[in-house]
Amino acid sequence: MRFNRILLSATLVVVALVIQVTILGRLQLPGAVPDLMLLTVVALSLVYGPTSGAVLGFGAGLLADLAPPADHAAGRYALVLCIIGYLVGLARPDNGRFRSAWGPMLTVLAAAAGSIMLYVGVGALVGDTAERHVGLGGLLFTAVLYDLLLAPFTVPWIMALARRAENDPMAVEANTGPPQGADVSTGWLTGGTGLRIGSQRGGLRLRTARGRANRAVRIKGVKGVKNVKKL
Repeated sequence: MRFNRILLSATLVVVALVIQVTILGRLQLPGAVPDLMLLTVVALSLVYGPTSGAVLGFGAGLLADLAPPADHAAGRYALVLCIIGYLVGLARPDNGRFRSAWGPMLTVLAAAAGSIMLYVGVGALVGDTAERHVGLGGLLFTAVLYDLLLAPFTVPWIMALARRAENDPMAVEANTGPPQGADVSTGWLTGGTGLRIGSQRGGLRLRTARGRANRAVRIKGVKGVKNVKKL
């Protein structure tokens, strides 16, 4: 991977791990825990592709396995995120664009559900069944729910950062507003969360001001013609 990818990915993974352990892991929510590490791997894999996604997923999962208070076999989550990163990278469109926010949202949904199924399956193979007290149904439902709620506030921003770090021309197109399609992160920001509504209101105000100025010019012109006729 390029140096920019390694530096940015390592920084984001470490920050996600710290937030995961110190904040999200202590929320004591029913069922699963919001998985910021998973969302970070998903976002980077959607930008970098399957190979980089698999490497990032393995590294992020291994850190999560070793970070306290881990209560499962080391390497279990590394294998899960490695597979998820590779599969999500394969789901990335060839041109790096989704037509709407549904693409990333469905990707997050599939990744959240798939990670739980893989985690439970690997645990069954190695005899680690610490999550049985929750129940697979409740664990699956809460994991998907929490990740979907957290995704709009994390995934598009991570993808945008990854684009900028690579000096990708699509990141420039995202800022200028391309006429056809949008960057995978921009499509979500504009279509899924409404975070661009401020700029839309600004454009509406500008158009309104221009319309008023044009009407004022026309009114002045009509008054000038009437005055000439009177003379």
